Amino acid sequence: MINFNYETNFELEETDQISQWISNAIIEENCKEGEINYIFCSDDYLHKINVEFLKHDTLTDIISFDYSVGKELHGDIYISVDRVKENAKEFNVKFDDELARVLIHGVLHYCGYKDKSDEEACLMQSKEDHYLSRR
Repeated sequence: MINFNYETNFELEETDQISQWISNAIIEENCKEGEINYIFCSDDYLHKINVEFLKHDTLTDIISFDYSVGKELHGDIYISVDRVKENAKEFNVKFDDELARVLIHGVLHYCGYKDKSDEEACLMQSKEDHYLSRR
């Protein structure tokens, strides 16, 4: 089950379609959908989590906590709406497109994809692009 939660003045539109899109990606990755919680928040909210849990004193657009069991995906994905807006401006893309990239990015981590090395990041971006084309 995919849940959307809000800790800021933002509300996702078309949640049913977005949930179905994410569910289809999970199936295509040969994984099983468990409970996945998206939490939309501010920069300040996510910065606090980043410092407290990851010891990183930086702003970020997404932090995911993976509680998956094997191929059954479970977790909490925190998304800074402020950071997504800034990144959309910086990369000269629509907010909705950047938000979709971040949404699928979190789930791809749960599917086992990493993005620490250049090679991993390239594969992750390729997967993001693949699923973005199916929105």
